[in-house]
Amino acid sequence: MDTVKNVVKTKKFAYLTMIIVVVAWGYEYVAAKAALTAIAPLALVCVKYSLGIIVLLTVKSIVDRRFFFGRRDIPLLLVCAVFGDIIYFACEYGAMSYLPVSVISIVLAFVPAVSVLLEYILWKRRANMRIGLGIAVGIVGVALVIGGDFSAFLSGSAAGYLLVFGAVFAWNIYNFSTVKLTGSYHPLDLTLYQSVCAALLSLPFLLHSLPPAELFFSEEVFAGVLYLGLFSEGCGFLIYVNALRAIGPTPISLYSNMLPVSTTFFGWLLLGEHIGPIQIAGGAVVVAAGVMVIWEKDKLDTIRESGGG
Repeated sequence: MDTVKNVVKTKKFAYLTMIIVVVAWGYEYVAAKAALTAIAPLALVCVKYSLGIIVLLTVKSIVDRRFFFGRRDIPLLLVCAVFGDIIYFACEYGAMSYLPVSVISIVLAFVPAVSVLLEYILWKRRANMRIGLGIAVGIVGVALVIGGDFSAFLSGSAAGYLLVFGAVFAWNIYNFSTVKLTGSYHPLDLTLYQSVCAALLSLPFLLHSLPPAELFFSEEVFAGVLYLGLFSEGCGFLIYVNALRAIGPTPISLYSNMLPVSTTFFGWLLLGEHIGPIQIAGGAVVVAAGVMVIWEKDKLDTIRESGGG
């Protein structure tokens, strides 16, 4: 009984902390927009993960100074870094050259749908009708939030769609690969090791395109880089990995649908962008759909864990 209560408490904590991550990553687009004026996308990946490593090592030195590491896990750690950092950001940033950001955001809302599909292919875990409906409604809600225009879908190039769907699959591969490692490592250690892999793999891109010092240390760019490294990557991914261990890849992928909501909010708050009634309604739809899917997925997982399916 105590074990069940602890599991429920852990999941509730994970859900609450993921709300913090969604808000932090929503502001990330504002910070990234400033940083990318001076730094190439994958060079920025190296810089922000390097800063994140400093945060994680500081926390590690306070919590404990033991470094458990299994060499057999190196291939899977590299898979996480390659797909979750290098390929994901290369695809997402690359798609911006071919598609409007609104279309990219809508396609990225398919992350949970692909997660459900992968769970069925890999482990034969079927989703019920409510989960499928919730995911579909969530995609519609994202379209309302960002003002998706159907004509933009028709005018988009095939290369852009290939890139953004590549990002969708890359993020799902990251989620499922990370879950396999969460049983062997504390979230702090796992986040640190993944960050080291990501920084090393993206280092050649930074060395190839070092930004001029006067641009890098300009107030707006430097502030954006600091936010991305210290808060978005360092603290954000630590919370994300911990939540991923607690609630699994499909429920956590639902939070990606809430990113356009927080991004739109910061656009209104800081950039003076207009938010209309339709966008407010869309945000409510996204949140409601996410809550429904998480609720249904929790029930299914509880049944499976108790041997009922």
